[in-house]
Amino acid sequence: MATKRICLWSGPRNISTTLMYSFAQRRDTKVYDEPLYAHYLSKTDAKNYHPGAEKIMSTMENDGNKVVERMMNFHTEPVVFFKNMTHHLLDIDRDFMKECINIILTRDPVEMLPSFDKVIDNPSMHDVGYALHSELLDYFEDVDIRPIVLEAKKVLLNPKKVLRSLCKQIDIPFQERMLHWKPGARSEDGIWAKYWYSNIHTSTGFIPYQQKRAAFPKHLEPLLNACLPHYNKLNALALE
Repeated sequence: MATKRICLWSGPRNISTTLMYSFAQRRDTKVYDEPLYAHYLSKTDAKNYHPGAEKIMSTMENDGNKVVERMMNFHTEPVVFFKNMTHHLLDIDRDFMKECINIILTRDPVEMLPSFDKVIDNPSMHDVGYALHSELLDYFEDVDIRPIVLEAKKVLLNPKKVLRSLCKQIDIPFQERMLHWKPGARSEDGIWAKYWYSNIHTSTGFIPYQQKRAAFPKHLEPLLNACLPHYNKLNALALE
């Protein structure tokens, strides 16, 4: 049976690592953490402000097309899951996506932007990926690829229901073990985990959704207004 290659296309702080941990619990699945990260850093000024950038670039393949070639090579596992950031797709031939199951993961920018701003000061649209998510959705329509859209809040409100629907669309059996894991790091974690993964490392499953109560930061309001149309476009398509 041919390997199913799942490509998750996310923005930062979007429960993408939680989904990676969930799929890592499956007995039939191998997960990979942001294989295109070094490629992205090597091509942008993000290398100047992303924590751990030099080490990421020195220990990972910097040529994104070579990374994609490896992603598409033979795998012995029935399912492989690649956690990716949409903004890492720079100067890469997208034809490989026709051979993958593509999932776009989004999150309400009202909740995402303040979280990201705690690690990366004053982020730009390029950093957070909402416009690129929207563009990617248009690309999929143009080339007749049918992506699956997930929205973070909807996943957290009922992870079992949404994962069942997701697995059905992927045509793999849902496994209860996807809902729980042991606390701590995983061997698949990227070397950037110490900067970004503190919450997932203390979790034992999907953390129940809690609405943010802090006032939205004033300095992020222009970015929020730019992100909302793209988020709303995706949210309307998200699995319930």
